Amino acid sequence: MTEQRHDAGSRPAEVPAPPREVTATGLGSWPGEDPVEAAKIIRGELGSPHLPFLAELPDRGVGSDALGRTATLLEELAVDVQPYGWRLVDRPGKDFRRAASALATDINVLADVAGTEDRPAAEIKVQLVGPLSLAAGLHLHNGERALIDYGARRDLAASLAAGVGRHLSRVAAAVPGARLVVQIDEPDIAALLAGTIPTSSGYRTLRAVPSSEARESWRVVLDALRAAGAAEIVISVPEIEAPFEQILAAGADGIAVPLRALTSRQWEQLAGAAEAGKRLWIGALNVAGESLPRAADCVDAVWRPWRQLGLSPEGISTIRLTPSSGLAGRTPAQATAILGRLTQVADGLNQLAQG
Repeated sequence: MTEQRHDAGSRPAEVPAPPREVTATGLGSWPGEDPVEAAKIIRGELGSPHLPFLAELPDRGVGSDALGRTATLLEELAVDVQPYGWRLVDRPGKDFRRAASALATDINVLADVAGTEDRPAAEIKVQLVGPLSLAAGLHLHNGERALIDYGARRDLAASLAAGVGRHLSRVAAAVPGARLVVQIDEPDIAALLAGTIPTSSGYRTLRAVPSSEARESWRVVLDALRAAGAAEIVISVPEIEAPFEQILAAGADGIAVPLRALTSRQWEQLAGAAEAGKRLWIGALNVAGESLPRAADCVDAVWRPWRQLGLSPEGISTIRLTPSSGLAGRTPAQATAILGRLTQVADGLNQLAQG
């Protein structure tokens, strides 16, 4: 792979410190097809001290999904779309170009919207699919998942690491001076480590990825992101069988996980991470139902286990609040209400922390 490319001059000389209070953010996906509307709503609802993000708009179709979007960052690897999904190919085709164009448009819109603000955001978040879930989602020439081949998995991690610097440089140029935060999504991690990902035929499952390889794949990408100017990097996983220890061993700054099914043992692991100075992104607002939970109930669902574990009130500032999942499939009005409710929950937790 070629060396990662990034423009050091586009990054701020001094990265501002993160807020020392509970804040809110979204997980990335957003409803609709209008990047201007999405950017304006997100930046309006997630004003300081909260964390706005570069929205993903999968409703636009092929190339705007998280997998295709991340695949455009790969160096020396290209993709196209087949009936069974995204496939690695020898040279970029129309699907690759469409995905790259959509991402470039989103970054340009971000720059335009940020440029009109009286108080520019101190931070901005971007999301990308992690190297392991990328290998599970991309297919080789024969139609099998790239996950089946160790060499393909290794090459994908290296290719992603080589491409993230250029991506972060473009985002940094769009929002000058903002602290860059990166969310690495690994939705398939539990199945990857357990060996339950099906083959393309569906008749058998692929061999489990060793934990040591998972750590190394993450470390390669994390190191590249930090070299490119990322100030905070979290790995986002489902709550079921979430490999917290492996994530922290890889050197991530934090973990993003839904709250709804966390066990007592998992809370204890998260408490240990918080005491070690790691950031916790808690999916405290369940968005699966028709109506939103009350802010007070969400506050209690975070505050109660936090205090039961003996953690200090002021230590809760390590938490960022997120929805339990992405917001694609909702209406823009519903997604806006969800961000508003999240900031209410953050306010409630900060009030409790202050006594």
